[in-house]
Amino acid sequence: MLYEGWIAAVGITVLLAGICGAAVMYARKKRKFEFMDDMEGHDFEYFCADLLKGSGFLDVEVTKGSGDFGIDILAEKDGVTYAIQCKCYTDAVGVKAVQEAYAGRDYYDRMVGAVMTNQYFTSPAVQAAKKLKILLWDRGYLENMMEEE
Repeated sequence: MLYEGWIAAVGITVLLAGICGAAVMYARKKRKFEFMDDMEGHDFEYFCADLLKGSGFLDVEVTKGSGDFGIDILAEKDGVTYAIQCKCYTDAVGVKAVQEAYAGRDYYDRMVGAVMTNQYFTSPAVQAAKKLKILLWDRGYLENMMEEE
């Protein structure tokens, strides 16, 4: 009986250590990518361009800023051309960014429109993106891209 109690205690200790370890890893990962949140809009665009280059995109070009029709980056990968809208926000990204990517994709005659952000997307933005066939690259997606570099 004493032996079974000891094994149960060890099992609980191992379980708690695993949970604590996972929490520490999550906190480290969160802090690891917080630098994105402190970027100015134009700096974030160049950061995203570098991230795309590191992920195998070619002909990556940051647009001039004003008069860009909502598109911040033009790029190509595997014969597919992209028009990308970048949003460095403190809150979730809404429908407007999806609309800008949709309009800009056609303006620049690109095959794919996308929105990249350091945050996540509102539910209406996700619905609009599905309808308009716009890719949504959220914080988790960007973090995965950075880890793969």
